[in-house]
Amino acid sequence: MIYAVIDTNVIVSALITNNLNSPTFKVIEALLSGKLTALYNDDIIVEYIDVLSRPKFKFSKNLVDCYINAILKNGMAAERIASSDVIQDADDVVFYEVALSKEEAYLVTGNIKHFPHTPKVVTPAEMIEIIESHH
Repeated sequence: MIYAVIDTNVIVSALITNNLNSPTFKVIEALLSGKLTALYNDDIIVEYIDVLSRPKFKFSKNLVDCYINAILKNGMAAERIASSDVIQDADDVVFYEVALSKEEAYLVTGNIKHFPHTPKVVTPAEMIEIIESHH
């Protein structure tokens, strides 16, 4: 099983792209097909809802609800593991700390520079390579 915390920017990118071969879309597709198990906690779910509900994205409430329900159904709740690593944006700390909850978990983000340089933090394209190497 492959576990990953999916940063909000990956979800937004997947939902706004018209490219079904984009790495962000493929990450979401892997989640929905069971090739990837999303890790989350209440703070992450709240952030997903907050960001995806912003008027500028024009995502329908139904689309947001479907995505959140998919995460809750196909994902796994996880605890935060406190880290002393420096994270630029305080809102991003929860994503990194939840990824630390499972040794074999990843944090998938389009903002890789915002996080410590570690094999745990990967881009969507790198996550697709990891998934493909396991299947």
